[in-house]
Amino acid sequence: MLLRHTEADAPERKALTINPAKTCQPIGAMYAALGVHGCLPHSHGSQGCCSYHRSQLTRHYKEPVLAATSSFTEGSSVFGGQSNLLQAISNIFSIYDADVIAVHTTCLSETIGDDINQIVRKAKEDGLIPEGKYIFHANTPSYQGSQVTGFASMCKSMMDSFAEPADKPGDHIAIVPGWVEPADMREIRRIVEAFGVEVTLAPDTSGVLDTGLTGTSQYFPDGGTTIDELKACGSARTVISLGPSASGPAGRALESRCKVPCEVLELPIGLQGTDRFIQSLSVITGKPIPEQLKWERSRLVDLMSDMGQYFYGKSAALWGDPDQIVALSEFLCDLSMFPKYAVTGTPGKGFMKRMEKACENASGPCRYEEGQRADMHKMHSWIKADKPDVLIGGTHGKYIARDEDIPLVRHGFPILDRIGHQYFNTVGYTGGMRLAEQILNCFLDRQDRDAPEERFELVM
Repeated sequence: MLLRHTEADAPERKALTINPAKTCQPIGAMYAALGVHGCLPHSHGSQGCCSYHRSQLTRHYKEPVLAATSSFTEGSSVFGGQSNLLQAISNIFSIYDADVIAVHTTCLSETIGDDINQIVRKAKEDGLIPEGKYIFHANTPSYQGSQVTGFASMCKSMMDSFAEPADKPGDHIAIVPGWVEPADMREIRRIVEAFGVEVTLAPDTSGVLDTGLTGTSQYFPDGGTTIDELKACGSARTVISLGPSASGPAGRALESRCKVPCEVLELPIGLQGTDRFIQSLSVITGKPIPEQLKWERSRLVDLMSDMGQYFYGKSAALWGDPDQIVALSEFLCDLSMFPKYAVTGTPGKGFMKRMEKACENASGPCRYEEGQRADMHKMHSWIKADKPDVLIGGTHGKYIARDEDIPLVRHGFPILDRIGHQYFNTVGYTGGMRLAEQILNCFLDRQDRDAPEERFELVM
């Protein structure tokens, strides 16, 4: 059923979420865990929960996503899931030969109060964790937070569990890349390496969820951050957290645990966001900005200048991950557009102020909201009252796009009905060019579609 009955003046709600602009924490925790080499994510809860989380990630990345589950039954729900998790740990290490298990909790295990720390201690006492194997975990009940907070919690757990303090800092840089695509992680690594320094991304899903077709099957692809690299994060020269919501907690945990200086930046999407990231790298390394990156910047500026006439004054509605929304909003303002509406279901302090800063040069009025009631129904209600020119967000917005006849640029998570997003970066200057091209082509396609016969031009 489509959404044509949404009212433009929908009443304010205090205790009801309709079509939330988020999904549950364990999906983010599972995605973060997949960025660790040889890691098998483990869902401590019912089998159905794990199946849903795996299917969402598989549909988005078009790659098989492996994960284990404690497979709660009625008995586990009443008496606790300790025996299930202990048996799972034994099976995973003996049958699948994982290097590390990343346990995340679910609504059910959190509600009954399972103590994962105690269960892991019991596993060690019983000799279920072989020498050289590891377990870390995060508490991720689905009735709190979102996929973004689940990702953040698992990344923080990585630093708390593995990073080892050092007497003397090394020369390498640690980066917590945030919830971005595997291609974005590749691009972040390329940008840092252009300065001639070593970098550790934690986590790193490149080479895991964008693998090639080789004719062989692997439980654990070659990509991902190794345990040794996670340990070495404690001796990094500095750690850069890209995205305060998804990466900030891990960076600050590393700073607190190992005294590694932490810098939290917005995602390097578009012109200003990438400028800040690259300028920060130049200061940290003490090296000038490489000519290649300057050249890439000039190409993005040229595209923005050449096509500014099509962007000027256009408005957008955005939803999804707060880190993505803030960075995209700033880029829209750089393109002489403005984010008319923005909603994120991820709760957390600071989003409104971040949006105000990102939109300080907006060419039009901006309306944004975060939290449990900032859902797709609210977004649709706003759109009913005053339509934007384009929608930017995950696949769930396609129903609004169809009902209101507004073009949709798919961005963020989840994208279930298109392919390619995991292979093409949207961070950095090259990613900014791709984003600008996607938005521009939406406008030009619409102009062609709506043009009367006498105004249908070959050159636009």
